[in-house]
Amino acid sequence: MPSEKKISSASDCISFMQAGCELKKVRPNSRIYNRFFTLDTDLQALRWEPSKKDLEKAKLDISAIKEIRLGKNTETFRNNGLADQICEDCAFSILHGENYESLDLVANSADVANIWVSGLRYLVSRSKQPLDFMEGNQNTPRFMWLKTVFEAADIDGNGIMLEDTSVELIKQLNPTLKESKIRLKFKEIQKSKEKLTTRVTEEEFCEAFCELCTRPEVYFLLVQISKNKEYLDANDLMLFLEAEQGVTHITEDMCLDIIRRYELSEEGRQKGFLAIDGFTQYLLSPECNIFDPEQNKVAQDMTQPLSHYYINASHNTYLIEDQFRGPADINGYVRALKMGCRSIELDVNDGSDNEPILCNRNNMTTHLSFRSVIEVINKFAFVASEYPLILCLGNHCSLPQQKVMVQQMKKVFGSKLYTEAPLPSESYLPSPEKLKRMIIVKGKKLPSDTDVLEGEVTDEDEEAEMSRRMSVDYNGEQKQILLCRELSDLVSICKSVQYRDFELSMKSQNYWEICSFSETEASRIANEYPEDFVNYNKKFLSRIYPSAMRIDSSNLNPQDFWNCGCQIVAMNFQTPGPMMDLHTGWFLQNGGCGYVLRPSIMRDEVSYFSANTKGIVPGVSPLVLHIKIISGQNFPKPKGACAKGDVIDPYVCIEIHGIPADCSEQRTKTVQQNSDNPIFDETFEFQVNLPELAMIRFVVLDDDYIGDEFIGQYTIPFECLQPGYRHVPLRSFVGDIMEHVTLFVHIAITNRSGGGKPQKRSLSVRMGKKVRECTMLRNIGLKNIDDIFKIAVHPLREAIDMRENMQNAIVSVKELCGLPPTASLKQCLLTLSARLITSDNTPSVSLVMKDNFPYLEPLGAVPDMQKKMLAAYDLMIQESRFLIEMADTVQEKIVQCQKAGMEFHEELHNLGAKEGLKGRKLNKATESFAWNITVLKKEILQCHLH
Repeated sequence: MPSEKKISSASDCISFMQAGCELKKVRPNSRIYNRFFTLDTDLQALRWEPSKKDLEKAKLDISAIKEIRLGKNTETFRNNGLADQICEDCAFSILHGENYESLDLVANSADVANIWVSGLRYLVSRSKQPLDFMEGNQNTPRFMWLKTVFEAADIDGNGIMLEDTSVELIKQLNPTLKESKIRLKFKEIQKSKEKLTTRVTEEEFCEAFCELCTRPEVYFLLVQISKNKEYLDANDLMLFLEAEQGVTHITEDMCLDIIRRYELSEEGRQKGFLAIDGFTQYLLSPECNIFDPEQNKVAQDMTQPLSHYYINASHNTYLIEDQFRGPADINGYVRALKMGCRSIELDVNDGSDNEPILCNRNNMTTHLSFRSVIEVINKFAFVASEYPLILCLGNHCSLPQQKVMVQQMKKVFGSKLYTEAPLPSESYLPSPEKLKRMIIVKGKKLPSDTDVLEGEVTDEDEEAEMSRRMSVDYNGEQKQILLCRELSDLVSICKSVQYRDFELSMKSQNYWEICSFSETEASRIANEYPEDFVNYNKKFLSRIYPSAMRIDSSNLNPQDFWNCGCQIVAMNFQTPGPMMDLHTGWFLQNGGCGYVLRPSIMRDEVSYFSANTKGIVPGVSPLVLHIKIISGQNFPKPKGACAKGDVIDPYVCIEIHGIPADCSEQRTKTVQQNSDNPIFDETFEFQVNLPELAMIRFVVLDDDYIGDEFIGQYTIPFECLQPGYRHVPLRSFVGDIMEHVTLFVHIAITNRSGGGKPQKRSLSVRMGKKVRECTMLRNIGLKNIDDIFKIAVHPLREAIDMRENMQNAIVSVKELCGLPPTASLKQCLLTLSARLITSDNTPSVSLVMKDNFPYLEPLGAVPDMQKKMLAAYDLMIQESRFLIEMADTVQEKIVQCQKAGMEFHEELHNLGAKEGLKGRKLNKATESFAWNITVLKKEILQCHLH
């Protein structure tokens, strides 16, 4: 096992800097030089060579340093032609002198950059505040705690203990460590001291623990947020939670409570500080999970019609193996229901002794009695969710056994069966809230206008129907079966009907009727008529089932059909893999209740959305997702790998799933031979045009594999992401959470990418241009309506300009503060306040409230750099004020146009016919009308938010 000394203290950083290393020096003229940088032994100056200057001039006094920035956050980096080739996490800048000149450097790794940044920040703060740990590591809170741990275990009080005892003690403190690694570390320490005995001293125990249990990336973060102390106090923690983690309403008492719960030392708990080990524990706790805890409970509006939700659905629920030969198994239902599944399948056939059975018709050797299945369903129906459960009944029984099914369902389910007749006066299905704890039967139904006790209906055997359709002699006729009135009467709001085409469906389909589509048919429709499919699904339920050709029970990609608004996409729960990962991840949200509210753009009666959109969606504000993959923890060897040792070479793939415009994938570099704590330190940026439909899938793979490469994955809806520093719990191939196996990441979501001059803001500028294109109103071809929409053009432009001006002003403040685009406004203000303090620690400005807006006024003369910052701050306040004060007026203008436009909605087809529009032209006019209304609604919402 390779040995490497980890950075675990400020003195480690100082030692590294004194030894020196090569760094790239970046000049404003787009040139980059390699120089060897060292820190003087007296810690007073930074030097570099070779240099044209003499030795006394090729240096920078530590006392002249004003600030150290991590990342490409200076004018030099932003304007350097080669900056795009420089890794963000390897770059850092030293600002010095009264004019804040910058020395811009690039390390050969993010780790080395972090060492220099942490060490320099420590040295700069050392002169400003007395710190209690510069004399060495022995007096830090961490070492004092470790000494008490050692002394408590040293029963004899001799100051030494057996290696076995020390190993066990470290394992108790950090259960994730392998015993072999701990023993190897003790041997290294003893060998370096040329010791013959294997007994461990207190000093050796502390040294081994610090090297084994310090995650350098967490140490660097701790130093950064603690203002260069080696522990956090309640105030540090409060600022971290507010500014970085996005936590609101945090108090000092809440922070002290966190410290009491996670700090390992008694002293720390009493004095109110969190040292590195307690901070690491806190970051690994559920409180810092990437998944928003608000989504662990039902958080969405559950009073909308059933057709407005995605519904967790399984296919061939009775199977736990492949659908071709797999045996029927009752556990298929137990597992699906425990996973929050709300639509399950019962394929029922005639059994012996007049008892209906469930079986795989390709494997008749194993079957389940219908009674036992519905008893299990009744037991587990509402364990994971109290919202309605849909039973998709595949009825292949004779009339006598159909009657047995009815008797058994009534007896077992009782009042849970929903049999209320739908009201013709209604237009939409009831809501999940209204249908709580109800069981809905989906199936064929006899006509209600006759009193017949039995009648013929088309067969519900989907696989057989698809086989007939694909056969050469298929004549378009469906197989008929007899259905009894009693079973027909159990079907109320999910009557199965055959899909013909959208035009016919929109005219004659009843809201309580549901169509099932094979994967193949649904894919064709989604490609040919994406807008029609979305509009159809606003009112009606669609169920998609996998192709009969998937004899191995592989899964379709549910995202393809969710994009079209299809609610019930049936999955083979027994088959793990990427598609099932997407499905499981998607239904984690909304408390895992099995119902997820679709985006409003796919629900509103008058709205425009196409699943095949290639860019920004009208009526939706695109966002930029910034993900930094920092490190991994305790990666296991791939399950299927063979002929290979325990060493792995991990890398991380980040996949974005959503509408086609959002689908993207990027990967980190490979970290060689490190499974315990590989450091990646790489940042990625994704534009997400429809956040409500997007998912992020983190996949960890082994680059040096034989056989299997899969290590772990985690899939999460975009809307469930928590910002800041988060741990991602990885799942195994079959979907189980793996203990102690995590990714450490940083998440930030902004409404734009930005930084630098316009030509450097590539994604930002492209986005700005596309947003404007997407908010342009379309010509309908009907003069009266077009005249109304023309009135909206000016207020729309006003709204966009006000937002853009405010965003540009905020970006300017961030740039002058030396912060990246991902920084929060709180971080800007904290940095700004630090910059506006004079050398004698007094403020150079005063905060003045004018008309409830906070302005900064100089207290005397201020340096040029501070003048620039004050001017940028003033502009940000002015633009924000203008937007806030004008938002209501602009909103009202847009609302009036939207209302005036909607008055023509009902008459649109008649007006079009009068003007001679028909067929495709009339459809285009309707589509353009919906587009315009969608754009106006979005702007009304944006104004309301501001």
